[in-house]
Amino acid sequence: MRTRNLTMFSMLCLAACGTGGGPEKEAASPARGATFTGAAGEVKLITLDPGHFHAALVQKTMYPQVDPKVHVFAPAGPDVEGHLARIEAYNTRAEDPTSWEELVYTGDDFLEKMLAEKPGNVVVISGNNARKAEYIKQSVAAGLNVLADKPMVIQSADYPVLKEAYRIAAEGGVLIDDIMTERFEITSILQKRLSEVPELFGELTAGTPDEPAISKQSVHHFSKIVSGRPLIRPAWFFDVRQQGEGIVDVTTHLVDLIQWQAFPGQALDFDRDVEVLSARRWPTRLTLDQFAHVTGLEEFPDYLKDDVGLDGVLEVYANGGIVYRVKGIHAKVSVEWHYEAPEGAGDTHYSIMKGSKAHLSVRQGEAEGYTPTLYVDPAEGADAPAVEKALQETVSTLSEHYPGLEVASAPSGWVLIIPDEYRVGHEAHFAQVTEQYFRYLVEGRVPPVEVQNLLTKYAITTRAWEMSRP
Repeated sequence: MRTRNLTMFSMLCLAACGTGGGPEKEAASPARGATFTGAAGEVKLITLDPGHFHAALVQKTMYPQVDPKVHVFAPAGPDVEGHLARIEAYNTRAEDPTSWEELVYTGDDFLEKMLAEKPGNVVVISGNNARKAEYIKQSVAAGLNVLADKPMVIQSADYPVLKEAYRIAAEGGVLIDDIMTERFEITSILQKRLSEVPELFGELTAGTPDEPAISKQSVHHFSKIVSGRPLIRPAWFFDVRQQGEGIVDVTTHLVDLIQWQAFPGQALDFDRDVEVLSARRWPTRLTLDQFAHVTGLEEFPDYLKDDVGLDGVLEVYANGGIVYRVKGIHAKVSVEWHYEAPEGAGDTHYSIMKGSKAHLSVRQGEAEGYTPTLYVDPAEGADAPAVEKALQETVSTLSEHYPGLEVASAPSGWVLIIPDEYRVGHEAHFAQVTEQYFRYLVEGRVPPVEVQNLLTKYAITTRAWEMSRP
């Protein structure tokens, strides 16, 4: 067993506005006498098989209620070494260093060892997704709370395992939740808030399969910088049998945002409320040189050989799109992965909500300097002066919570001027999600609507995965 140390840093977290959700009512965590009080050091983290950098981002900051000693159980190898190196970097950074002490067990029986010893009370799971559903189920069966990165499931066979895990968790009084960082992004928050003002937005239109009422697109890149350093990805990240295809991975965030923004506080039942209309997948092609740059490996591992064409190029089914209908509203989500972003750019997000009075769109292209920007455009036939008046009044009210928020004219309508202080960045959102989860621990439950909609969310992505099969 190895030990590594780390320090303490406190971060201001913006509260996400509103709630969203997930399926099966009987799976909702029951209210119970809280065993957590928010006291210092009462949360004792266990990190299970960390293979994705998101596992480390949960620990980029420290939290008063979390014991600085963190137990790590993982197979020996580059995944756990990379995780420990990231934690060490947080511990030794010049500004606001953390003070984590990593207590590490590496061995083939890492899972059995964790379940037998249970040295903590909250398991963080972010890594290879092939076993994630089973990790979640076994953890809650052992009486451990779980905070898991998305996606919790990557194929249809995983979904019943996840539902069973929620049943076991409800019976045992432990909590499961996934890390939905995008709810804490300021333009997503403001897009939701504006859509809730009838005088401004009107009602969400029904749309059509070809022209959905609400659409979200996410563009990501394999080569990127994380915490100031080039990201080295594990080779298995490019194996969709282990990482999951794009249609079940990043789309998890997009489906979640649609439920959270368009159906706030509503428990959505997949069988009753949702119909997946179409789904498609397509590959991103990577040369060996590109693969080597982002993994550090000089050749493709054997498990990827079947995905390499005669031209020596690896095909990764990282791209996908889903068109579906929720309570009569047509929605579309899509994700694309490229090798690297254009100069000065990064991962980007596009979102539009079409109301009867106004359309709310988040754009992040070159025209916006690759910064998420929220536009408000009057709908066709709408009373533009009335929409502008409602927008100004709404932003004036919102500025009481977000000082400095303003409205400016744009070519086809208006744009929100958002102070930089609210753009805390993707990495900071992990602390915000984690703080929210700690509040759930103190309350003794995840809100039932969240549980219901989480399961519905994964029902949508796994149904789309089935439909996209060749």
